[in-house]
Amino acid sequence: MAISILKETRIRAGLFRKKLAELVDVSQAYVTGRKTFLNVSSFQVLAMFRRGLFYSYLSIYLRFFLGLSVTETTFFATFPMILNVLFQTFVWGPISDKFQLRRTLIILGEISAAISTSLVWYAHILPESNHTAGYAIIIGLSIVEIFWSMSNVGWSALLSDLYPEHKRAGIQGRLSSVGAIGRIIGVWIGGLAYDGLSQFYEGWGFKTGLLFFIASGIMFVSTIPMIFVPEGGIKKDARRPSTQSREKANVSRRFLIFLLAMLFINFGRNSVALTKSQYLSLDEGFNVSSSALSYIVNTASAAIFVVGLSIRKLSNRFRDETLLLVGAVISIIYLSGFVLAESLPLIFISNFLAGASNVIILASSYSYASKLIPPEKRGKQFALFNATFFLSWGIPGTFIVGPIVDQLIKSGVTQIFSYKMSFLAAAALVFTGALILLFVARINRKASRKKWSNF
Repeated sequence: MAISILKETRIRAGLFRKKLAELVDVSQAYVTGRKTFLNVSSFQVLAMFRRGLFYSYLSIYLRFFLGLSVTETTFFATFPMILNVLFQTFVWGPISDKFQLRRTLIILGEISAAISTSLVWYAHILPESNHTAGYAIIIGLSIVEIFWSMSNVGWSALLSDLYPEHKRAGIQGRLSSVGAIGRIIGVWIGGLAYDGLSQFYEGWGFKTGLLFFIASGIMFVSTIPMIFVPEGGIKKDARRPSTQSREKANVSRRFLIFLLAMLFINFGRNSVALTKSQYLSLDEGFNVSSSALSYIVNTASAAIFVVGLSIRKLSNRFRDETLLLVGAVISIIYLSGFVLAESLPLIFISNFLAGASNVIILASSYSYASKLIPPEKRGKQFALFNATFFLSWGIPGTFIVGPIVDQLIKSGVTQIFSYKMSFLAAAALVFTGALILLFVARINRKASRKKWSNF
């Protein structure tokens, strides 16, 4: 009797220790997860601060200070983004997949870009011609983007490595929200620095190098939290795909059609990103100052913050395709608002909708893409997905929006009307992408019905 009681006590003690160990593991995983998100979100805040500070005003500097045409101002996004995509797809993506490096690429990319950004400022003050100085910036940023492409592909793959499918849309939303805070501060400081607190001239912040140096410094600082983030990647055993995984390893038809939809949606909504500030700064139009422009730009950031906090609940309730379609529709409405606007209140509302559509499209499209991409191919296939986004900042501006504005102005119509027609063309691109997205949803429904009919 005593022996049986002793055995039962030992068994219960063993079960208790096992349960306690499980609780400790869960607790440690929770703490580790929170620390990881804190470091990842710190990087996101600093990255968005730098982008808002630097890129919100660079288009104005190139157009009105250095005297480049509307089409030429888009070159600072077109050429760098082409190099970004090429290096993501053919260099850094394959390296990331082969060696399963994520964090390392991010850190090396940010440090290299920080050093080269300061050199771009020095290169652009050497020429006597303002026009040549503008092209020095364009060429310099193209070189910088080669290094940033390391960080871009590492970032996309890292998030999928760290978080399971059902959490990715929510994580993207939360990162967008914290990033919006950094962007708001960056845009505000950039507006103040652009003309030296209204004490100097428009473009002073770029000409003297202040905005270049702040951006470089932030890139260095942003690598600090990434040091404490896991490397990412998948284990060697997981890289041996099963038969089903091998079939998925090649780019699927669904993924290709999805990429085509994202190409049109991103090309439309981002094609006017570089020319919006020019449009709002026109003397015969709204004629906003750099500080007033910062408030308009930050309405989009405010929307990103608000919607980003709720995207997790939305993603749990609605399918990725549904959310993506909603984001596209909101984007069409925002672009139409810029066409119809005759006063600033509608511009503020439209830009708020731009921010809302941005976070919805970003979170839902990333979540959907991550489900189509096999883990062992995340580096290269995320590079393809990123291409639809990165190229959208330059290619449509150079070949669609810029020429529309320049040719209409040359034909004798007003600058206001010319810019408005470019917004209308952008809305048409997004609409085309939405139609393709509906086709993707139809394919998914057919595939789903076929799957269930086999049971």
